[in-house]
Amino acid sequence: MQHNACATPTFEAYNRNNYALVTRMSDIKYTTFDFSRYLDNPKTIASYLEAILEEKDAGLLAAALGDIAKARGMTEIANASGLTREALYKALKADSSPRFDTITRVLDAFNLELKISVKKGQQQTKGKATRKEATHTRTKSTAATR
Repeated sequence: MQHNACATPTFEAYNRNNYALVTRMSDIKYTTFDFSRYLDNPKTIASYLEAILEEKDAGLLAAALGDIAKARGMTEIANASGLTREALYKALKADSSPRFDTITRVLDAFNLELKISVKKGQQQTKGKATRKEATHTRTKSTAATR
């Protein structure tokens, strides 16, 4: 029996006991999914990064930035970020932990910025002192007790 190399399994035998088709797993060919093919505009890239950041995984973020750099052209991003291509490849692999400086330089090269916001459903607490106010109050109370 000749096997074709497509993703559809080749059926080898019919099991008469439970009427199930039996396949040979070695005949199934898999390919790695490549996100970079779909990261073709700034809105898609921003949405992709927002979803990645929700996972709170530094390695996943590094890999996602690598996907985007690959989609945009690694040489172009390396030049725009001031990093070498080799350093960029090394910093943007899944098992790396890139420095914050590297992340911001790469985001600048993508013409993206990192913003912080209050979590959805969370309200800003009222009545709590800021760090500066708390320090000032603590200093006044220490001076009064002396």
